[in-house]
Amino acid sequence: MKKKWNELKTRQVQIDQIDDRMLLLNLYLTQAITLVVAIFWILFSRRNPIALLDIPISSTPFVWGAAFAAAAIILDLIVSRIVPEEATDDGGINERLFRERPVWHIVAIALIVSICEELLFRGAIQHTLGIYWTSIVFAAIHVRYLKHWIPTAMVFGISYGLGYIYQYTESLWAPITAHFIIDLIMGLILRYRREV
Repeated sequence: MKKKWNELKTRQVQIDQIDDRMLLLNLYLTQAITLVVAIFWILFSRRNPIALLDIPISSTPFVWGAAFAAAAIILDLIVSRIVPEEATDDGGINERLFRERPVWHIVAIALIVSICEELLFRGAIQHTLGIYWTSIVFAAIHVRYLKHWIPTAMVFGISYGLGYIYQYTESLWAPITAHFIIDLIMGLILRYRREV
């Protein structure tokens, strides 16, 4: 039996209505789609996705990535102390994702997300659209932050910085390293933060 498209109904789901299994399934499915789109985009632009992930001989990209991550984390911690919590609310997704997660799983999530997203945004989209428009797209897909201008501006700024260190070092490992460290540290902070 064929279902008509106009009969399909969607509804907004709150984060507390999603169980842990569905949350993880959504995360990993999203990253798989991101990876597939990245590979096709890179191939379509007649470049080699494997070559983009060549490990650099120099440690410079990793140093740039770590330095940028440290700056971004410090800025985020300062902003979180100054700005009221409701102005940076992401709807509780990050809290749900990391709060009860084992450390090994936080490391795995940070690694998978950093590789998949940087391959798409810096490796594919930035090559086509440039740093500015890539950062606009990056901020827009982090839709949970769009309700508040402060986290949206921070995501845009971080994306722009990731694009800059990629362009400067000419290695995708600079933004991958930064993205990984940022997600890992912020995940661990959420995991071990104690309510006051």
